[in-house]
Amino acid sequence: MLPEWNAFAVVSYCPPLVGIAVSALLTAYLPSSGFGKAFLDTPNERSLHRTPTPRLGGIGVVAGVLSGWTLLQPAAAWWLILPLMGLFAISLLDDLYRLPVSVRLFAQLVAAALLVVGSDLLAQQGILVALLVLLCTVWMTNLYNFMDGSDGLAGGMAVSGFSCFGIAAWLAGNNEMAVLNFTISGAALGFLYFNFPRARVFLGDSGAIPLGFLAMAMGLSGWQQDCWEMWFPLLVFSPFIVDATVTLIRRTLRGAKVTEAHREHYYQRAVQLGWSHRRVAYVEYTLMLAVGISSLVAVRQTCPWQTLTIWAAIYLVLLLTQDARWKKRPLN
Repeated sequence: MLPEWNAFAVVSYCPPLVGIAVSALLTAYLPSSGFGKAFLDTPNERSLHRTPTPRLGGIGVVAGVLSGWTLLQPAAAWWLILPLMGLFAISLLDDLYRLPVSVRLFAQLVAAALLVVGSDLLAQQGILVALLVLLCTVWMTNLYNFMDGSDGLAGGMAVSGFSCFGIAAWLAGNNEMAVLNFTISGAALGFLYFNFPRARVFLGDSGAIPLGFLAMAMGLSGWQQDCWEMWFPLLVFSPFIVDATVTLIRRTLRGAKVTEAHREHYYQRAVQLGWSHRRVAYVEYTLMLAVGISSLVAVRQTCPWQTLTIWAAIYLVLLLTQDARWKKRPLN
């Protein structure tokens, strides 16, 4: 049975709408301001874009999320807000000054540790699960940033992924969790209007890093609150997880530097093979929508082996097909 549509459900429109409005207004204003000129993303040999583009979208997204969340009673937990703000600040400095990898990694580890400690995961599940979640949080934080390289991609994944979280939480009767996620989705939507191909602004590390952290944090929180099983957030965000993880493994096996910028992700190769950013976005959105719908259909199952097996087969076919096309590309 679906949750009752009551007065709270009507009022809950406010935080997501505030998230959309604040994100859109800041994303529209900042790139043309004097502040925006300091955050230009200048193309290099590893970029997919050709013109300098401001990377200030993260300010709008994070401001939209926090503005929407302030309307909630009770507000989001400190172990969500504190690491989110810390990662945003470090990533904003990185967008401006290109901080050392060690500094960024330390900040991500601290944020992941705060998430694990604050959510009481260690006491609930033990040290092995807590350590696994810590490492997965750092990986999810980074992989979202790795996948932020094509117009409309990271913003679209945020709209799709956190909307799925919101719907699943609402179906489970957890209205507060639903609104938290719909607010993130709304803030991403406000940014996406300006980032859809051809992008007028990029998300930047200050947006991609916090969104990656939130994907893991909200997935964990929903699992702890019995909104879904742990497989659910992994499948919802699998369009990013599969591409980034397979690419990392392949680069590691051949001895390439993991921290070095590159253009080897499958979405990047699609652009290099002649696909437009718009076409890549549409194909990825179709994949995100299909994954999201199938995840929601099976959300209350402990482990939907049939659904997971089907998606494993689909991803294998997609990856092998792209590999075959890449090998046949002209080398001139």
